[in-house]
Amino acid sequence: MTRYAREPDNASKSAKARGSYLRVHFKNTRETAQAIKKMPLKRAMRYLKNVMGKKEIVPFRRFSGCAGRKAQSKQFKCTQGRWPKKSAEFLLQLLKNAESNAEFKGLDTDHLVIESIQVNAAPKMRRRTYRAHGRINPYMSSPCHIELVLAEKESVVAKATVGDDEPIKKKVSKKKLQRQKMMQRE
Repeated sequence: MTRYAREPDNASKSAKARGSYLRVHFKNTRETAQAIKKMPLKRAMRYLKNVMGKKEIVPFRRFSGCAGRKAQSKQFKCTQGRWPKKSAEFLLQLLKNAESNAEFKGLDTDHLVIESIQVNAAPKMRRRTYRAHGRINPYMSSPCHIELVLAEKESVVAKATVGDDEPIKKKVSKKKLQRQKMMQRE
């Protein structure tokens, strides 16, 4: 049994999946994973399929050098983005694996949420490329490890409305309170 970087709060209500030494770019996969973090499972799967079809974009925030500016990124309040197809495929396979693990545990798959997802860089794999004047340069790949935890979301608590038991008090700033006191003195 392998150790996860983050153990779930309630192990009986969660499912885990991981992939090690995956031959997919670390930087692209990290950005894709950040995009689906905290998403419901069904929405995340739909999002990754849309990324593969270029209908939705993955915002590139940290590893954004040379990533072009795209109009689709506006929905994430970001300017740069890409559609990393291979990363989306790998993450989709991992989500399906975690979903089947959850089904095996007897969890309700409609209420699963991606509680945590982490992408780590794996050791680089070496190849060589041949340059002018008989020189050789490295031609490295950047594989990665991915681990994710799905948790069953508790039932949504309805927001209290005005008139139930007691009215909701609105917060008032210190400045406004002082102004009100000054007005009362006059």
